[in-house]
Amino acid sequence: MYIFRQIFLWAILIFLHLANAKACNSNGCSQVRGFFIFGDSLVDNGNNNDMLTLARADYSPYGVDFSDGATGRFTNGRTFVDVLAQLLGFPNYIPPYAEARGRALLQGANYASGASGIRDETGNNLGDHSSMNQQVSSFAKTVRQLRRYFNEDNDSLCNYLSKCIFYSGLGSNDYLNNYFMRDYYSTGDQYTPAAYAASLIRDYTEQLTDLYNLGARKVVVAGVGPIGCIPYQLARLDGNNSRCNEEINSAISLFNAGLRRVVDRFNGGRFPGARFVYLDSFQSSQDLIENARTYGFDVIDEGCCGVGKNNGQITCLPLQMPCDERGKYVFWDAFHPTEAANVILARKAYGSKTRSHAYPMNIQQLASL
Repeated sequence: MYIFRQIFLWAILIFLHLANAKACNSNGCSQVRGFFIFGDSLVDNGNNNDMLTLARADYSPYGVDFSDGATGRFTNGRTFVDVLAQLLGFPNYIPPYAEARGRALLQGANYASGASGIRDETGNNLGDHSSMNQQVSSFAKTVRQLRRYFNEDNDSLCNYLSKCIFYSGLGSNDYLNNYFMRDYYSTGDQYTPAAYAASLIRDYTEQLTDLYNLGARKVVVAGVGPIGCIPYQLARLDGNNSRCNEEINSAISLFNAGLRRVVDRFNGGRFPGARFVYLDSFQSSQDLIENARTYGFDVIDEGCCGVGKNNGQITCLPLQMPCDERGKYVFWDAFHPTEAANVILARKAYGSKTRSHAYPMNIQQLASL
């Protein structure tokens, strides 16, 4: 009996060693088992490529500085979550859900879709996309697929998912391609800014709760950045001396404040095992713009690639020649940051020592729990 017990214990030790080894590679070990991503064009890496939509970036010069060229990333190189994946120690970028298959799903998947929002109708003006509700449904399918690798044992699967990081960044399009697009949507007439923010927060809370019920425990939620300051908005100020559209920034500040309160509620004990982190994208982006020279940027109000005033009236066109010194620009096109800006923002989120960027802890600390 003693011999059998020893053999059993050695078998467990070997299994644990092999399980840990799967998360390791020649570059080291990933800090978490998997990385699952939900969001819009800021983090989409190819899910819209086969959709009938204007919200796609699978053409040059998008990807001009990316190793695989134009993959559907809405920037010149790496996205925010690409950099995060590297900081977390993953050997490869997390694949888009449209391409992820089989055991590769154990490392995670990216469900983000350009033009998507919290509300289902958001982004319909641009064509097809996967809303947050659809992204959550896709993750539910992933959970069912992953169960087979755990012998249909829900407890083992939940334990695995509890060691993964989940990122969700939605809301920008609910303002840009919904609330403030009054020729196409009625929400701007139906809701005050406070009522609209409250409605978004109610819907988003349900979606994040669904992710929790599907097994998400370490969750990063990003607030909306200062979208009143992007080249697209600056091109529409019509001689206004203001550097930003403060009406938009004021409205999204209401949403961001509500989202931070949601994080407090999730961490407050009602959701056992939950560890949520709020990324203050507004504050991080403002810091980057206000201290641009410190970070190595010369141009903060124009896209590197685009057409018209501030290169923001029409976004980057197929085969258009972008600017030469892309590392000097905060914005790649009318809406999206350059790779250089994404690197700085991701490093802030991952290792920030101040709660003004990541609350109540940074992503590195979340991963270590």
